Amino acid sequence: MPAMEIALDTVSFVINKARELVIDESRDDDDEDSDEGGSAFASSPEVDELREFIEGLNEDEQAELVAIAWIGHGTFTAEDWDEAVESALEEHPKSAAEYLLTLPLLAEDLESGLADLGLEVEDE
Repeated sequence: MPAMEIALDTVSFVINKARELVIDESRDDDDEDSDEGGSAFASSPEVDELREFIEGLNEDEQAELVAIAWIGHGTFTAEDWDEAVESALEEHPKSAAEYLLTLPLLAEDLESGLADLGLEVEDE
């Protein structure tokens, strides 16, 4: 298990909040293929709350959250943790929240990423 700065309860909070969000059904199929297509979730106070929570994390925690999602999605493996975090720092240094909210399977990707890293949400 890699040394992580982000607390497991922080990741759990994001997973639980993401599960509560409603996918924005009005998005076109073409938009789903683009990371620049805006939020995958319908605009709501809950989406704003999650965005603000993620933006309140420090840069390393935000990068680790992105890395966990990438591992869960299969973009990286658990063994590539350091590379995934470095890539997240390079690609999303100031926009991790905006990026993460483009992922329609955010909760599932994070949960799967934790599992790949040998962690579970229930481990809190």
